[in-house]
Amino acid sequence: MNAEAAHRVQRLLSGLLGVLMLWAAVSKLANPTDFLGSIYAYELPLPRLLTQFVAIVLPWIELLCGLLLIAGLWLETALTLVSGLLAMFVVATGQAWLQGLEIGCGCFSLKMFGLAEMPGLERFLESVAFAFFRNLLLLALAVLLLRKRVCGLPHGAATPTGK
Repeated sequence: MNAEAAHRVQRLLSGLLGVLMLWAAVSKLANPTDFLGSIYAYELPLPRLLTQFVAIVLPWIELLCGLLLIAGLWLETALTLVSGLLAMFVVATGQAWLQGLEIGCGCFSLKMFGLAEMPGLERFLESVAFAFFRNLLLLALAVLLLRKRVCGLPHGAATPTGK
């Protein structure tokens, strides 16, 4: 794959990650009380005030990161923040899964896709086990994109051999 095609794939993947972050943010902002309840369901050993603060701030960070990724602005910053968020989500969903908690992840509203009429599928897609592996995969993608941004050559630059 040539450098131009690789750059396009990286931009597409960054944009898709941005759309997911935007979707997650809007779902949480549309139902802040439900989101706070979802956080409490994880039974995290956090003070109540910190949990409430996270419920207020997290969706706005996701929204900002999603918009930056879609727009292609401040990509290193956005990918760094998204990687940190996803790492926290992996830990949160992993500990909930290990505890055997039967909770929805609280990440995405699937009702807009008509999945409310398919409760088995909705339950699976909202399960902490699925959320754990989804977040792990998204974390790997975010880290890969960040690594390519930080370690890769600038777009359009020649390689050291001049090719």
